[in-house]
Amino acid sequence: MGFLGLNQNQYTEKGEIFMESGQSAAPSSLDIKVVRPRRSDNVVQPAGQGSVTPQPRRSFSDYNPFKSWVSWLVPLIVVANIVVFVVTMFVNDCPKNSGRCIGRFLGRFSFQPFKENLFLGPSSNTLEKMGALDVQRVIHQHQWWRLISCMWLHAGVFHVLANMLSLLFIGIRLEQEFGFVRIGILYVMSGFGGSLLSALFIQYGISVGASGALFGLLGSMLSELISNWTMYANKLAALLTLVFIIIINLAAGLLPHVDNFAHIGGFVSGFLFGFVFLIRPQFKWLTQRNAPPGLITTPVKSKHKTYQYVLWVLSLILLTVGYTLGLITLFRGVNLNDHCSWCQYMSCIPISKRSCKSQNVYCLSSQMGNQLNLTCVSNGRNGTYSLLDPSASRAQQLCAELCS
Repeated sequence: MGFLGLNQNQYTEKGEIFMESGQSAAPSSLDIKVVRPRRSDNVVQPAGQGSVTPQPRRSFSDYNPFKSWVSWLVPLIVVANIVVFVVTMFVNDCPKNSGRCIGRFLGRFSFQPFKENLFLGPSSNTLEKMGALDVQRVIHQHQWWRLISCMWLHAGVFHVLANMLSLLFIGIRLEQEFGFVRIGILYVMSGFGGSLLSALFIQYGISVGASGALFGLLGSMLSELISNWTMYANKLAALLTLVFIIIINLAAGLLPHVDNFAHIGGFVSGFLFGFVFLIRPQFKWLTQRNAPPGLITTPVKSKHKTYQYVLWVLSLILLTVGYTLGLITLFRGVNLNDHCSWCQYMSCIPISKRSCKSQNVYCLSSQMGNQLNLTCVSNGRNGTYSLLDPSASRAQQLCAELCS
């Protein structure tokens, strides 16, 4: 995943001229003169008195009225994801449940063969038991919690490393600027939005990963730039760079075995949440509020600008309506592919050996003990699976993978 580090301390606003009151003098007639007049730093001093060494003051460009936070939540999320992956591999126990494993010297932490998992990780059955997004279980068994639990699971070593490195680069900077509460809520809700959109389009198979939440943080960076537009220097360069990175990452979601619907859902959710949570007060309002006694500033009544309020209200309405309609549609068992024929291309590039059309898959099956044999009717491929819990939904998932 790409990353853009925006220095949010580089703000530009028109400076104000402050007048610092002079020292008190005797009640007799008093002459005053300007000592060392300079821009935005006029100091008055009684005539006839010795010069007073001015107090050192920071330049306007170094002034930063925003609180800087210590980032601890994002590193904690990274550690939690890694711990969950280790636990998943422990539960997987490849030598016990599979004939061949990669890295058998790792014992029960060894990986499934590449024909089952290209990312050096556990089996699909283990991920499903640990809480992967399974739409059929969400709808028919009311396991709604999978919409959240799936964002803490990863398909393999490559998957978890790529996501966690991206999270460190993006998340730490945002948490330092806006605090753990807002970034934590934004991360979880963006991941939930990505899972929701994925569940509405991908009816078979399982989905795992924190990519939806990561794209949410990326989307919030874009909305934060737009919302606090007047505070940034080099606005156009920052906007073009960020848009370029977003396009590259969304394009990578078109690759096989990548759930781009989760990316898009997380990005849109994070983009809207950014207008709600990452809004900055006007710079002049902060200057007026933090000005020391004796400084005269231009009065500013409104904490935020009008367009910031408008974006805040519109985003909150869109989020409320979107999440509500999405959940209602999901639990009614609606497949959005039936109502949007072109939406399939947002997560797939049609090639000769890969069809993007959403269709029901059929397999011939036979079972002996825990061994399940499947034959895809459409392409004739065969597969043998060792299942401890050979449920109908699990068999359908394996059939979908075999026919894809």
